[in-house]
Amino acid sequence: MIKRIITAASLAADSCFLWGPRQTGKSTLLRTLFPGAPTYDLLSAREFRRLSADPGIFAEECAALPDRRQPVIVDEIQKLPALLDEVHSLMSRRGLRFILTGSSPRKLLRGGGNLLGGRAVRHDLLPLTSAEVGDISLDTALNRGLLPAHYLSARASSRLAAYVGDYLREEVLAEALTRNLPAFHRFLEAAALSNGQLVNSATISREIGGSANTVRGYFDVLVDTLVADWVPAWTKRAKRRVIQAPRFWFFDIGIVNELARRGTLLPGSAEYGAAFEHFIFMELRAHALYAGRGAGLPVSYWRTAAGFEVDFILGDAEVAVEVKSTDRPTTDHLRGLRAWREEHPKSRCLLVCRAPRARRAEQGIEILPWKEFLSRLWNSEIRAG
Repeated sequence: MIKRIITAASLAADSCFLWGPRQTGKSTLLRTLFPGAPTYDLLSAREFRRLSADPGIFAEECAALPDRRQPVIVDEIQKLPALLDEVHSLMSRRGLRFILTGSSPRKLLRGGGNLLGGRAVRHDLLPLTSAEVGDISLDTALNRGLLPAHYLSARASSRLAAYVGDYLREEVLAEALTRNLPAFHRFLEAAALSNGQLVNSATISREIGGSANTVRGYFDVLVDTLVADWVPAWTKRAKRRVIQAPRFWFFDIGIVNELARRGTLLPGSAEYGAAFEHFIFMELRAHALYAGRGAGLPVSYWRTAAGFEVDFILGDAEVAVEVKSTDRPTTDHLRGLRAWREEHPKSRCLLVCRAPRARRAEQGIEILPWKEFLSRLWNSEIRAG
């Protein structure tokens, strides 16, 4: 069994929300960490109907629990926001602890739901990381993605297709996030082709037959349901004129493969290179979230109007990371890092690739094999040089 980075101690210290896209393993993690904890699964139609008819029953049952050392787990809390008032009361009056999971905080955040007055810590569960898998297979990760059920399955292709269908049906349609599901599905496919790029809403709107405002609203839906995110541009202390628009990323490589209909990815192809960059982004994002305040390095990117670019800037310009899927890096692959170093001479500059051995190139730029880079990242050794 794969051991996740999030621990029982971190979750049970206080009441908390545990957010994460579908099938990241929230329920499995909690069953493993808290096997005896009372659990309410709101994906169960019977449980949902019972508690939605009278949320007070939930409070009465929790108040009657004989063992209060275990947290009370409520799965998919966004399905029934009314329970949060009961949770708040039980926390205040009876000192009970809760772990509230969800795959979409949109309804709570945008609907004015009770977020427990800041008394619940937020945790996020992402797809698997190299630190959790151990001897990770790069080709498997790039083709199947890193959702546990996909990475570990020989039937990943059919599971990925089902995942997209479940997302459209259970997150988008059930929550009434759009009235035009076919248009939203077309948007998903167009968005997948923009993965890792700057987004042109006007172009996508023409492709799907909707307005630019509609497209921007669709991107908001993806972010709010945790299946995508924006990476900001690095704009501080810029000597060159820089691009300020954010880059768009889906939360998992496999989902992009399915939506973009990539087929099998092979080294040397443009799609393989894009997936490799996405893989490194997922690791950087996970480390930034899991390492905790003060330890994780926030991720941004840098691009100038003249065309110089570095894929990822970590922290306050402490580290610059360029990602290339090549196994034979050349001086041309260092172009963006050289330009970055001219403006940030104290920044550590790394080229992450599939080269067999690490080496130091011109201007002190380090070339690191991807496995070595990830090992150093999770051992907190990726800092300013």
